[in-house]
Amino acid sequence: MTISLRPYTPEDLPLVPGGDSPFDDWGPRRRTEVQPSSLDAPGGLIVVDEHETVLGSVSWIYMQWGPNASSRNPMIGIWLRPEARGRGVGVEAQAALVGLLFRHTHSNRVEAHTDVDNVAEQRALEKVGFVREGTVRGAQWRDGAYRDGYLYSVLRAEWLANRPQE
Repeated sequence: MTISLRPYTPEDLPLVPGGDSPFDDWGPRRRTEVQPSSLDAPGGLIVVDEHETVLGSVSWIYMQWGPNASSRNPMIGIWLRPEARGRGVGVEAQAALVGLLFRHTHSNRVEAHTDVDNVAEQRALEKVGFVREGTVRGAQWRDGAYRDGYLYSVLRAEWLANRPQE
């Protein structure tokens, strides 16, 4: 399957509701208008197939490991519609997002975090080239309790060494 990433449109919002996976219960959240964003700010993109069918969304926020701007890096996330799961869409979409982030930002590192029980996402991240760094204990509030997760990352040099020129 060939996927692409594009900005959200208002028509996309009902198609990417989330909340249908055991890893989606983040508690009540305020629905906000989707605004286009640069890759240097938190944002998101819609995942579509070659027929422009909405398959899900990818997003990113920024983490900071030190006091200077060079210590800042994006952490990515993904949500897929149930019919898009288990077909390699997550691997393609996350790889496309990592490629965009490395091509268009100065980040040296892209991170991802997933629940210790979310084996499908762990496999997808590893196929993309992410390395599991360790367990983040009790860091994620989900489904009424604090949950452990795994922290993954891929470094710019690793990405460039393992990817064909895009």
